Amino acid sequence: MDFGLVLQTDPPGAATVALMRQAERNGFRYGWTFDSPVLWQEPYVLHSRILAETERLVVGPMVTNPGTRCWEVTASTFATLNEMYGNRTVCGIGRGDSAMRVAGRPPTTLARLGEALRTIRDLAEGREAVVDGTALRLPWVRDGRLPVWMAAYGPKALALAGREADGFILQLADPMLTAWMVGAVREAAVQAGRDPAEITVCVAAPAYVCEDTPEALAHAREQCRWFGGMVGNHVADLVARYGERSEAVPAALTSYIKERDGYDYAHHGRAGNPDTAFVPDEIVDRFCVLGPPQAHVDRLRELSGLGVDQFALYAMHDAREYAVDAYGSEILPVLG
Repeated sequence: MDFGLVLQTDPPGAATVALMRQAERNGFRYGWTFDSPVLWQEPYVLHSRILAETERLVVGPMVTNPGTRCWEVTASTFATLNEMYGNRTVCGIGRGDSAMRVAGRPPTTLARLGEALRTIRDLAEGREAVVDGTALRLPWVRDGRLPVWMAAYGPKALALAGREADGFILQLADPMLTAWMVGAVREAAVQAGRDPAEITVCVAAPAYVCEDTPEALAHAREQCRWFGGMVGNHVADLVARYGERSEAVPAALTSYIKERDGYDYAHHGRAGNPDTAFVPDEIVDRFCVLGPPQAHVDRLRELSGLGVDQFALYAMHDAREYAVDAYGSEILPVLG
């Protein structure tokens, strides 16, 4: 199993770069950042610094979207980083949540997302692609490579990931839901004539390393409860599309948002988010990975057995440096 570190790009940017260096020293192979340019600093500027100050780390957004940037600009950005640092980028992409909604726009459609996925990959790898009716090519690209991994939850999005994406990003660490979603992606890949084993599966979730005591676990839950709220934004979209009791989406994913009442992106992805009080402890425990190192090893072994290739650790909590070191000393040696 590979490991990644996911960070918001809060200032100072140097702190983000330093923590990515720490992650590489501890054996992490991927460095991911949020991509919401209104809420946080511009990620691709920091990606260039991270790549310059690491040797092996593969860097990318978790996740960008087709709506906030022109596709040829996104492709050129990745291709430039790859030319400078040797094909060490990956493009995580989705419909857009915080980046789009903060700017007053709805998330993009899946049809548009699929078109963007193909176009960005083709352009970044030096092939011609049509953008808004015009055929374009980046003539300076040589031997470029850009894996595009798609974030998804719902049936149609999972099917698109299986048909088109190089990787699938699932932002929760619940084994039952992971099994259902990975199965849907693989089934779509087979139906499209693809080898499902060629699709990289990445589970991303907060990981809080702490003692196995009621007090420590209660604190860990409060530090990670924000994640249930973030996932809840996507779940609310699914409920709006499929209804509260739909066979298309498991109740284990949707039932917990019944008490959800609005969401303020000013607190997005932050411990203590007041808009996530509706998230019960049971969801925090299922969606996140909490407890002593052995609890992390046990959960990640279960996920690996379901076909997960990478665990990406969200580190937006008060023990992020400790978590990176604990993973490096006690978890990666067992699973990495």
